[in-house]
Amino acid sequence: MDMELSGKQAVVTGASRGIGLAIVEALVGEGVSVVAGARHRGALPQEVEVVEVDLTTAEGASTLIGAAGAAFGGGLDILVNNVGAVHPRTGGFRSVTDDEWLATLTIDFLAAVRVTRAALDLLEARGGGTVISVNSVNAKFADPLVIDYCAAKAALASLSKSLAKEVAPLGIRVNTVSPGPVETDLWLGGGGVAETVAQAAGGAPEDVAKGAAAQSPTGRFTLPGEVADLVVLLASGRAGNVTGADFVIDGGLIPTH
Repeated sequence: MDMELSGKQAVVTGASRGIGLAIVEALVGEGVSVVAGARHRGALPQEVEVVEVDLTTAEGASTLIGAAGAAFGGGLDILVNNVGAVHPRTGGFRSVTDDEWLATLTIDFLAAVRVTRAALDLLEARGGGTVISVNSVNAKFADPLVIDYCAAKAALASLSKSLAKEVAPLGIRVNTVSPGPVETDLWLGGGGVAETVAQAAGGAPEDVAKGAAAQSPTGRFTLPGEVADLVVLLASGRAGNVTGADFVIDGGLIPTH
């Protein structure tokens, strides 16, 4: 199926690894020109313009979108808000400091707010476009182990639905994709969720990962490329009347939404 994306222009945040990298590669494969926001180039394709920015700062968002505007001649078709982070709070709610709350809300919510706000003029200049935020099942699936992350992702879900109503008359669609556990370093790498939980509980990271995978009926983690394929579909004209929606990809982890 032709996704009708060839010649389109996109910005992807958190683009240098994991889900973000898979999204960039999938968009490039569809003929999309991509400006990638990341702290480092990493394994990003050479044809992608990389803007090395810190999206925990307001300046990072304006720098990224300013660079995209210059590269694309003042227009933008697709924005993918992917940047994010999670830190298991093994000490419980009372152990989470104000600084930790602010850090989580900044990277998992405010970064998307700032980048989207900066990008709307470029999207409108193209006569419309699409904003897709990579959210999480934790927007609805409460988990005290990641209590601050859950709150930030719930805020992102609410923002996206409200914004979708505001900008629909401009031809801009706003949707979210909500994965469960994904086979990335965020979960499985050094310092990731599995290792952090294992250290706190005195177990092995691989056992934590197996336990998490077993909670889904499919018995496995989602692959980054599977999330990317869903993002590509939502970015395309094939989903032209889809807005204000959330798409869950979790192997059946959450039975109802």
